[in-house]
Amino acid sequence: MKTLLDHNFRKHRVFLYSSLEKEGWLDLIDIPMLTFADIGMPKETSDREVWRYVQNHQLILLTANRNDDGKDSLEQTIQDENSPTSLPVLTVGDADRILQDNFYCKQCAERIIDIVMDIENHLGAGRIYIP
Repeated sequence: MKTLLDHNFRKHRVFLYSSLEKEGWLDLIDIPMLTFADIGMPKETSDREVWRYVQNHQLILLTANRNDDGKDSLEQTIQDENSPTSLPVLTVGDADRILQDNFYCKQCAERIIDIVMDIENHLGAGRIYIP
């Protein structure tokens, strides 16, 4: 299972990967964390387009985006388009804390692993807040 990091979440990848590596998870599970640049997506892409992309490409979106600002906001898109087979959007409660607090980063990384390893039970959830 691959994840797509929201455009404002690029630098968090290093911290999350480091935590996963320290805990030995990367020896057990392959969990690529892609950026918008990795897939050629402009950072100006609307939340609706991003959500559709991740659903069509079987990616889990990892974000700190919680707004409902308009018809193409992530929250509105989830309300409009989520289905029982949709992959969840993982929303970090305090993204800056990942960069500052190793324990919080570890909690987020482990929650991502928990969800990925049990993805069938999270389909259709819409949004899951982590940790």
